[in-house]
Amino acid sequence: MTRRHVLGMLGGAAVAVALPARAAAPRVTVYKSPTCGCCGHWVDHMRAAGFEAVVDETVGPAVQRKRAGIADAYGSCHTAMVDGYALEGHVPAQDVRRLLKERPVAIGLAVPRMVPGSPGMEDPGGNKVPYDVLLLDRQGGSRIFNHYA
Repeated sequence: MTRRHVLGMLGGAAVAVALPARAAAPRVTVYKSPTCGCCGHWVDHMRAAGFEAVVDETVGPAVQRKRAGIADAYGSCHTAMVDGYALEGHVPAQDVRRLLKERPVAIGLAVPRMVPGSPGMEDPGGNKVPYDVLLLDRQGGSRIFNHYA
């Protein structure tokens, strides 16, 4: 091995140490009906926000919702899982990021029903309805995690 090779290897190692490690994108598995267009728009929203979204159209969202321990009262058109948390409905990506940062003891987040103006449910006319993102606790209750006007 020549001196040039050794210096080249050391230089490459220094660059590798100086560069920050790139964090892997959080992986979201989305359980949805193959015919639901708004669910696909929500998947697009999550991908645009930097999440790796994998779609599973083989398990109905109601089945996955029940597996996750989410009461039907919080139901929507799709259920997703990310890093041990459940996401029900059109939850904004910024709230998912906050959930993953804060790591509360909870089932996950829900936006019950299909709220106009929520991610994936945007109205071409710009109409929005105020809605809450709910943090679902393990006892079947919830509290407001975020509010959108």
